[in-house]
Amino acid sequence: MPASRLLYGVTVFLGAFLLFLVEPMAAKQLLPALGGSSAVWLTCLVFFQVTLLLGYLYAHWLTRAAFDEWQRWIYLALLATAAVLLAVQTIHRPSLGRGADHPVTTIFLALTLTIGLPFLLLASTSPLLQVLLARSKDGTIPYRLFGLSNTGSLLALIAYPTLVEPNLTLKVQRALWSAGFVVYAVLCALLARQTQSNVQPAHVEEQSSAASDPAAKKWLWFLLPMAAAMQLSAVTGHLTVNIAAIPLLWMLPLAVYLLSFIVAFEFPALYRRGLVVRLLVVMLASLGYAISKTDVSLPIGIAILFFLAEAFIACLFCHAETYTLRPQRATQNGSQIGSQTTLFYLLIAAGGAAGTFFIGILSPLIFSANYDLAISFFVTAALAVAVTWDDGWPQRLLWTTCSVLLLFFAIMLHTAYAREAILEVRNFYGTLRVKQSTPPPLAFPVRMLLNGAIQHGTQIFAPELSRTPTTYYADYSGIGLALRFCCSDPGVGFDRVRNIGVVGLGTGTIAAFGKPGDRIRFYEINPQVRPIAENLFTYLRDSRARITYADGDARASLTSEAPQSFDVLAIDAFSGDAIPLHLLTTEALALYKKQLAPNGILAFHVSNQYLDLAPEIGLLAASAGMQAQLIESAPDAARGAFRSTWVLLSESPTFFMKPEIAMAIQPVPTIPGLRLWTDDYSSLLPILKLRHH
Repeated sequence: MPASRLLYGVTVFLGAFLLFLVEPMAAKQLLPALGGSSAVWLTCLVFFQVTLLLGYLYAHWLTRAAFDEWQRWIYLALLATAAVLLAVQTIHRPSLGRGADHPVTTIFLALTLTIGLPFLLLASTSPLLQVLLARSKDGTIPYRLFGLSNTGSLLALIAYPTLVEPNLTLKVQRALWSAGFVVYAVLCALLARQTQSNVQPAHVEEQSSAASDPAAKKWLWFLLPMAAAMQLSAVTGHLTVNIAAIPLLWMLPLAVYLLSFIVAFEFPALYRRGLVVRLLVVMLASLGYAISKTDVSLPIGIAILFFLAEAFIACLFCHAETYTLRPQRATQNGSQIGSQTTLFYLLIAAGGAAGTFFIGILSPLIFSANYDLAISFFVTAALAVAVTWDDGWPQRLLWTTCSVLLLFFAIMLHTAYAREAILEVRNFYGTLRVKQSTPPPLAFPVRMLLNGAIQHGTQIFAPELSRTPTTYYADYSGIGLALRFCCSDPGVGFDRVRNIGVVGLGTGTIAAFGKPGDRIRFYEINPQVRPIAENLFTYLRDSRARITYADGDARASLTSEAPQSFDVLAIDAFSGDAIPLHLLTTEALALYKKQLAPNGILAFHVSNQYLDLAPEIGLLAASAGMQAQLIESAPDAARGAFRSTWVLLSESPTFFMKPEIAMAIQPVPTIPGLRLWTDDYSSLLPILKLRHH
């Protein structure tokens, strides 16, 4: 007796839920070696899409012939192996060594060793069970199970940052996820054992069935999902780097991507090609023009809304058209049902993997600037030409014109980048641009280092200001006061040389504080930052301090080094969208204390528009027996100084009592119910400023 359709639905839903629940859990554990770059998530996305493809390939292989006894035993054996591996060694933080040297390889290897087999089996669930259900029923392919699968994925995506991460430690998350996988494996085993394999393959009929779908249609099964995946990756990167450095913003493009799958496969009647193509051409043309005008920007809220709307419409178009081209009702031959259906999903997965691979891996290697969004827009429009070709000359002319126009906008974007930037380089960690301008009220050139919309330092090239610390490092800022008064008695000049550590190089602005005999050691994960700071800015070479560097993740470097006895250790790595949480845990603070001299000072830069990091640092200080005080400094446009917020920590009984310090400090604010971060627990949701307004 075949298993009920409900049991199939529950298994598909659970598999998809576990699949997307483990993605952020596994990606989070890569931070200690790879920092907080949004590229970590995009590269993880490439791994997930590639493994999804392998899962679909596995399902396709299993169902090319009838699901015989030996295939069933292979399936059950792999499920049992994955469950045993999780029971013996659950998803854990791998030892990544110097992962920053080869980030892409590190990510793929770490994820393969920790979640590779379970993820592959989960990925195969939807296409495999659809085939088994079709064989046990009347041959009708239950495509709605694919929509149910994406619903489970969407719910997991929402649940992890809102419910799971804020309330459960990583250890508990791993244990519960492993238990969920065991339940999933049991359900799959029940379905596999109840599946009847009473139809034997017929090679001739299978070839006939395969030939029923022309090659052009199969190419579109691949190309349309590829364009959607390019949209997902490109919009995610653009929003989190060029629009707003809002933590968790990467969730929204992935959510609309999954929503487009749900609508296309679960509610196909809602798709109206005429309406969608009109909206799509307007969105592509308007946003394509907007990104080509680098000197014009929309308000953050409107920009996010428009790009998410474009991503949804584009992905809905691609996925709905893919669904329209799906294999129709199969013959009663079991192998034909398996071959065509799983080939359909296999090509969808291949397209998704190709799209994310191009944006996440190839594009940073090919281009020195970020043209991902322009390319994804062009590819979408070019595919719309193919899809709407049979709709007549008006559609052909419309989409051909749109494609040419988007290609022109991409050329305009390249020209604008070349005009504005004196240098632009790109690697795994992002696109670095050095711009030079003369903004009022200044009368001299100003150079600025940016990663997307995030500023990493400026320098004013005026004789009297070239050695003046700017942006967040003015001499009256928190770091400026810490460096001025860390090693002197009240009313006395510097009584000894200083030993200074800085996590985050940027333009090397803190080097401007260097005095003869001082030592300054910079920790920087991005290998392209140092040549820029040394050659296009003069803070480092003009400094009178002796400067050294440590490459790679700061926490890994500090762990491997002998105690440095820093008088001041500045932690400046929290201005971006993907906060390196491993630098803000009790274990990290214990490491920093070991690297401090007696009564040394930890200076945390917390000038972040979207995160209120100060309360968490206050909790960390209290747990470590250190005093914590907040210093907020005002902007000064004439000297290039921004408003800045620093939290200073020290065990010194006198530092915060010095008059200059006492006048500037204020208590660190608190957030009710905030929990202490450890290597096993952290969550950004409670400190999002958006929640406090």
